[in-house]
Amino acid sequence: MPPVPTPKNANFATQCIHGGIGPDPLTGAVMTPIYQTSTYAQEAPGKNKGYAYARTANPTRTALQNNLAAIEGGAFGICFSSGLAAMDNVLRLLQPGDEVLASDDLYGGSYRLLTTVFAPFGIKSRFIDMRDPAKVEQAIGKDTKMLWIETPTNPMLNIVDIAALAALAKDHGLLSVVDNTFASPYLQQPLALGADISLHSATKYLGGHSDVVMGAVVLNDEAVAKKLYFLQNAAGAIPGPQDCFLVLRGIKTLHLRVQRSCENARHIVKVLQENELVANVYYPGLANHPRHDIAKKQMRDFGAMVSFDLKEDTLEAATQVMKNAHYFTLAESLGGVESLIGHPASMTHASVPRAQRLRVGLTDSLIRLSVGVEDGEDLVRDLTQALEI
Repeated sequence: MPPVPTPKNANFATQCIHGGIGPDPLTGAVMTPIYQTSTYAQEAPGKNKGYAYARTANPTRTALQNNLAAIEGGAFGICFSSGLAAMDNVLRLLQPGDEVLASDDLYGGSYRLLTTVFAPFGIKSRFIDMRDPAKVEQAIGKDTKMLWIETPTNPMLNIVDIAALAALAKDHGLLSVVDNTFASPYLQQPLALGADISLHSATKYLGGHSDVVMGAVVLNDEAVAKKLYFLQNAAGAIPGPQDCFLVLRGIKTLHLRVQRSCENARHIVKVLQENELVANVYYPGLANHPRHDIAKKQMRDFGAMVSFDLKEDTLEAATQVMKNAHYFTLAESLGGVESLIGHPASMTHASVPRAQRLRVGLTDSLIRLSVGVEDGEDLVRDLTQALEI
């Protein structure tokens, strides 16, 4: 199933629905069918219709990969069984002795993969503040081969200048990888800013309905893409066709969902700023955010992830707020249509040492919100009453 060309001047909403895909060539089905098969009939040994075994390729997965490439403005999309599986395969591009420079404020699972899975195989990692490109350049050593960038970061919502770090990586012959999960392709397109690879936990905004686990990377370099396609097949961490169908369906409303979530997030931020129990609000859309201007430059909008901490900096206070919430469901993950509330220190970032968490401002009372698409007034009322502790 070759990619269907989409006009280069098509806007994002059109790309979500038509980018890289078209009606099924066999049946004319408007929505890509779920090709629920593990193997394919061959006309003769080694002679097939482009598909031989479903670990290697599946038409539903091919359609999704083409669609992802289109909405990220890339040439190649490659899907994996989870966001961490996608990261795992990208890190397999490195060799023992190589070093990764990573954001010091990043998803706990990413930190765990680097420090406990790849470190024993000789892949070194250093975690640094990437907000100042000059300091990043000073940190680059002879073994550094990759910049691992999150922006906005998880959970402190720091903003990193993608264009500046991508240019720096090119100057030093490094691979620049941007975890674009928090923004989604609707808000931010790292490849257009010069990054080599854009990575997603497709579980989040791409799927959008909290019913699928998947990861994806998009890139333009054909040689690197061939290596990742090889790893996708050789290591076998692939998504099934049902999951691919769900993400394809989710992408068709990506622009609508994310924009509504962003609108709701702005109302939530205003309420949090006015609440006397809240110490700090972390959101790149605030004019006083230290990197607001960079966020404004590289993002379409400021996202629907909001973090805040309490003046009473205790786990008990945070727990009470989360228990009081009704429409904000206490759960891990993000990017779904429903609003979620979580405690990074004990949930998503529990694998990060406490001293490291505190260094980046992740306090015991920090609460992270994934703002959904419910009625904004209902969400405001719910959070207001949850803060009555």
